[in-house]
Amino acid sequence: MIKLIVGTKGAGKTKTLVSQANAAAEASKGNVVFVEKGMQLQYDLATSVRLVNTEEYGISGFEKFCGFLSGILAGNYDITHMFVDGTFKIGGKEKNYDGLVDMVLHLAKVAPQETEVVLSVSSDEEDLPDSIKQFVVK
Repeated sequence: MIKLIVGTKGAGKTKTLVSQANAAAEASKGNVVFVEKGMQLQYDLATSVRLVNTEEYGISGFEKFCGFLSGILAGNYDITHMFVDGTFKIGGKEKNYDGLVDMVLHLAKVAPQETEVVLSVSSDEEDLPDSIKQFVVK
């Protein structure tokens, strides 16, 4: 299941993700993964949450990013939740909506049904392409 948390900078998307990740870590019988650019949140997340820094792997651009997330999901069938903060920061310097759409639709196909993938997207909802608005969490 794919979910998008959408809002402009400063809207509280990261705080929401951290809260959801920590709640998932308490309730999950599997693994919870949090992906971000950098390690800013390492002290905010529960110690059981696996924090992945995309900078350590040289991830930039939506093609690499999509492959990276797919690899994480494929490499561990015990992942119950995956949270991604700063989707556009990792996907590229400019807001590449085509790349975002391709990645979201690909993840919707390959993510196991029982795995919840939540991405934060710095954008107004009305700016998103119609093809991914169905994934937006209100």
